[in-house]
Amino acid sequence: MSSDSSNRENVFKYNMSFYYQSTIIYFVVFALYLIIRGEFVEDSFVLVTKDPILYFLALIVVFSLIVLLYYLFLNKHIEISESGIAFIDRFKERRFGKEQIIRVKFFRERRTSKPKRLRIVRIKIEDRMRPIMFRISDYDKEDDLYNKLMELKSIVENK
Repeated sequence: MSSDSSNRENVFKYNMSFYYQSTIIYFVVFALYLIIRGEFVEDSFVLVTKDPILYFLALIVVFSLIVLLYYLFLNKHIEISESGIAFIDRFKERRFGKEQIIRVKFFRERRTSKPKRLRIVRIKIEDRMRPIMFRISDYDKEDDLYNKLMELKSIVENK
């Protein structure tokens, strides 16, 4: 196995499916409202442009599209290697070696009994006041990420 393919196995990209789905749903609602609200006069379609709801829906679609493009541009991902863990996006890269990691803990969200992969991970780093927290479900390949984090946890606990 080449190092490039093993490196790809250790990279977990931010899951963008929520942003894709919401943008598509908002656009479909906007288009349906536009078609329903429009007027058919003498075999032609007349667009009603003085409708504030139409402007509101258009604003939601544009905002959703901007957020989607922003997260695509950000290219957020987690990389777990033999030397440690890295939180990477287009503008910054935070790498922490295994020797810097004090504790890895898994928590459920309050008042829920979600499966293990939907849990919140808290990584305590030495010389850092606040722990790093993220949801496993926010990233692609949730099961692989959970397994890698469990490996990291066992290494940290055994050092």
